[in-house]
Amino acid sequence: MGRRPGVFVRPVSMEEGRRLQRISRTAKDAVRLRRAIVVMMSAQGQSVPDITSLMQVSADYVRDVIHAFNEQGFEALDPKWSGGRPRMISSQVREHICLIARTSPADWKISAFSTWSLTKLAEHLVKQNVVPAVSRETLRRILREGRVSWQTSTTWKSSNDPDFIAKMHRILALYDSPPTDGRVVCVDEFGPLNLMPRKGKAWRPHRSPRRLRATYNRYDGVMHMLAVLDLATGKMYYRIRPRKRWCEFLSLLKSLRIRWPGEKLYVVPDNFSPHKHPNVRAWAAANDIELVFLPTYGSWLNWIESEFAALRYFALNGTDHRSHGEQNAAIGAYVRWRNARAEPKTSFAPDSPIRTWTEYPAKAA
Repeated sequence: MGRRPGVFVRPVSMEEGRRLQRISRTAKDAVRLRRAIVVMMSAQGQSVPDITSLMQVSADYVRDVIHAFNEQGFEALDPKWSGGRPRMISSQVREHICLIARTSPADWKISAFSTWSLTKLAEHLVKQNVVPAVSRETLRRILREGRVSWQTSTTWKSSNDPDFIAKMHRILALYDSPPTDGRVVCVDEFGPLNLMPRKGKAWRPHRSPRRLRATYNRYDGVMHMLAVLDLATGKMYYRIRPRKRWCEFLSLLKSLRIRWPGEKLYVVPDNFSPHKHPNVRAWAAANDIELVFLPTYGSWLNWIESEFAALRYFALNGTDHRSHGEQNAAIGAYVRWRNARAEPKTSFAPDSPIRTWTEYPAKAA
C-alpha cells in the first residue's frame, strides 16, 4: 500500500495569516483555538505528522480540519455543536415534575414520610403516570434547571405588636436623623457566656481541621455581657456580670449617664422584662434618659446585633477558654481593637424593604 499524499492547507493570504495569528492568541473557545493553530501550522509548511506530534491530536483530526478550512474558510474554525439527542421529557412535563417536587407527600395522602428523596419522588412520578421512567440523575438535572433546590425549612415568628410600624419608624428616624439635643445608643445583652469549645473557621492544611474537645463541664457557671453601641462614634462599651437582672441594667444606665453628662440619652433596648422594670423606668425618666423600645420580635432593628455577630465570629468562634477570666480578656481585646477603628454609624439598611412597609407582613416572604 502506497503512502498517503501529504495534506496541506490552501495558500493563505497575508490578511488571513494575521487573522489566524490573532485567533491563536485571543480565542477563548478551546476548539476554535486548536483548529486555528492546526491551520496556521499547515500554512507554515508543517506536515500532518509534525502537527499531530506537536498538538497531541490524531492525524485524521488534522486532515479533517485542513480539508474543512480549504472548503469553508474561517467558518470551519467554529465548533458545530450537534446538541446531543433530543429530550425524551418535554418542557411541559418538566414543569409538572418541578411542581410536584415542591409539594409535600402529605398532599398526596402519603403518611409514610414527610419529604421527598429523589428515589421516592421518581417512584411517585411513575405511579402518577407523569413519566414512564426517570433516573435519579435525570430528575436532579430537571429540578436544577427548574430552579428547584434542596433547602432547609426556616421559622417565622410573627409579631403581635399592634404598634409595630410606628415603633419601627421611630427607631429608623433616630438612626437616620439623630436628635441634636442628645445621643442615640443601642443596648442589649450578649450571652450566656459559657466555658465551652466553640466551633469556628480557620486556615488549615487541606483536610486537617483543628480539633477541639467534645466533652466539657460547666463548673464555673455562666456570665452575661451587657453592651452599649454609641452611634455618634461607633464605639462599643460593655461590662460582664454573673446576672442580667434589672439592677444590672440600671447600673449600666447610670454609667452611661456619668459618661455623657448634660446630654439627653435615647436608649434603644428590646422588650426584655428587666428593661421595663418600674425602678428602671422611674430612674430613666428622672435623669433625662428616654427608653425607645423596639417593637415585639423586632430585635433585628437593634443596630448592636450586627456587632454581636462580629464579636462572636472574631473573638469566640474556634476558641476553648478554660476560665471566665481568659474568655473575658479575649472579648476585651477584640472590643479595644474594634473601638480603635470605629466610625460613626450611619445608613441603617437604606435599601431594605422595611423602608416601604406600611403594615406588618402577615406571613413569611
